[in-house]
Amino acid sequence: QVELVESGGGLVQAGDSLRLSCAASGGFFSKNFMGWFRQAPGKERVFVAGISGSGTMERYTDSVKGRFTIARDNAKNTVYLQMNSLAPEDTAVYLCAADPFPYRSVVLTSKEAYDVWGQGTQVTVSS
Repeated sequence: QVELVESGGGLVQAGDSLRLSCAASGGFFSKNFMGWFRQAPGKERVFVAGISGSGTMERYTDSVKGRFTIARDNAKNTVYLQMNSLAPEDTAVYLCAADPFPYRSVVLTSKEAYDVWGQGTQVTVSS
């Protein structure tokens, strides 16, 4: 079973950048599709970005395309989310998650497809 720990959140100003990290332990990390989700207060948890085990497939929600980049380093058992040009509407708790099925043909966006979650890291963007 993969265990996930996020880090890298913080309080920044609009236009700034942050890089989130998600360190995995246990399981077979390099086989897992990984996703980043975010949850703002009083709102649903929503998909932000995802990446295949090999890193050859990526997927982003429309609102972050061109600003956020997901990447992974399987040697370090870590997945990253580089966030540029941050805006107040990006404020949320960011969580990484692991998809248990390694042989998908597409990165899934439904949170129900992911069965292991980290505790989350807070990102706050001030205007």
